[in-house]
Amino acid sequence: MELHPPTTALEHHPLYIDGVWCDAADGATFTVTAPATGELMASVASASPADVDRAVAAARTAFDSGPWPHSSPAERARVLTDLTAMLEERAFALAEIDAREGGVPIRKTTYNDVTLAIEIFRTFAEIARRPPYEPLPWTDMPSVSWNFVWREPIGVCAQIIPWNYTVAMAAWKLAPALATGNTVVFKPSSLAPLTSIELVRMINESDLLPRGVVNLVNGPGASVGEYLVGHPGVDKIAFSGSTEVGRKVMVAAAQGLKKVTLELGGKSPALVLPDADLETITDGLLFGAFYHAGQLCEAGTRIFVHRSQHDELVERLVARTRQIRIGDPLDLETDMGPLISFAQREKVEAYIQLGQAEGARIVVGGGRPQGEQFERGPYIEPTIFVDVDNRSRLAQEEIFGPVLAIICYDDITDALRMANETLFGLAASVWTRDLQAGIAIAQRIRAGTVWINETLVLNPNAPFGGYKQSGIGREMGLYGIQEYTEAKHIHVDLMQKRQGRLWWDALLPE
Repeated sequence: MELHPPTTALEHHPLYIDGVWCDAADGATFTVTAPATGELMASVASASPADVDRAVAAARTAFDSGPWPHSSPAERARVLTDLTAMLEERAFALAEIDAREGGVPIRKTTYNDVTLAIEIFRTFAEIARRPPYEPLPWTDMPSVSWNFVWREPIGVCAQIIPWNYTVAMAAWKLAPALATGNTVVFKPSSLAPLTSIELVRMINESDLLPRGVVNLVNGPGASVGEYLVGHPGVDKIAFSGSTEVGRKVMVAAAQGLKKVTLELGGKSPALVLPDADLETITDGLLFGAFYHAGQLCEAGTRIFVHRSQHDELVERLVARTRQIRIGDPLDLETDMGPLISFAQREKVEAYIQLGQAEGARIVVGGGRPQGEQFERGPYIEPTIFVDVDNRSRLAQEEIFGPVLAIICYDDITDALRMANETLFGLAASVWTRDLQAGIAIAQRIRAGTVWINETLVLNPNAPFGGYKQSGIGREMGLYGIQEYTEAKHIHVDLMQKRQGRLWWDALLPE
């Protein structure tokens, strides 16, 4: 990402620190480009280490000395409920920004991403009402005592999100942190920060939160993000992104023994059982692989199909893939927009070439769509490979693009072995008429989310996160709330037998 001096030709977005919009201390900026057209959309302040210091200090003061960490569950619930209402009011504006800066079809941003963000805020508003008290069994060792767990906010949370799913990802980071009384320094991707900036602007205009509770810094992950996660004033890190960067986040967090939540990469398998209705499931499989041009960590990019069904399924998948409408993200008829950047397209094309070199065969796609409208953006055709070796790089490495690998199996044990034969474990899907068989298979897949006859559906009440190198911890629901709290055991001696006696004397019988 190139840094530029401030410009007056574009709408400019500053940082948000301690309740004030401000430019970077050194005046640095970067520009945001619409992937579909190459149009410059905005200029954004690029934070320096000094700006990150100020943001962390503001969040630290708001946590250590401010009222928010000590606010009641009812108050936090009221704030999140009011923010939910504001999200609903601005839903279409947020959806349009998200579609333009991410190259995402506006049908997706409107009816999925923004809707999901609203439901996440609404869900955590309800969860926030629950008192932070968790009862424990009573004990009489060494005397009758009352024991309970008190859930407290952790402190200053550094939250970093990628460029896909921006509005939903921002919601599932911010909502649980606020619901539990934490303060936040938030950093979106520099490729697509505008939706997050608009969300923080909404929070600022609401005047619902004390100064310093939410702070926004923008800039490159390699500098701003790295400095933020290693900052001694940060207590907890929540990062969504690649497994490679996630490892670096863990190393930086280890220096301060910070609590870490990582939602990382995936190579999700889709297991088609021999009894599956291929006509019914074809669209679902393609939705799992090509939604948002395959730029989802949970995308179902490996389909395992029984050898007896292989040819028919491939024929159906190819026919439907040819009907996918590639085009302008702002057109309601568009099914698939461009990739996020030309650099990402180069990466995807390199994997397509690699797949062919490894012996896999393309049955549809593999190139760039033809036409003048596709020359301005990093468009690429949805691509399906057959004759794929599950041990190949094509089948094992996360591509983050619309590339689908079809792999044959002979029995379900073979399919399960190959499905689990990966460094990742974020998600999976099972497709079958027999729901009991589907559940049994789901229980044997090493993944954090397993859909049966469905895919890519996220429930704000359900935990989301991965096994193995797909991450650490869970987000959303009660499981996500726990990642933002410290569990404090409080022990109350009801007999007061130790008063005026040495501790070991209190253990003696009367």
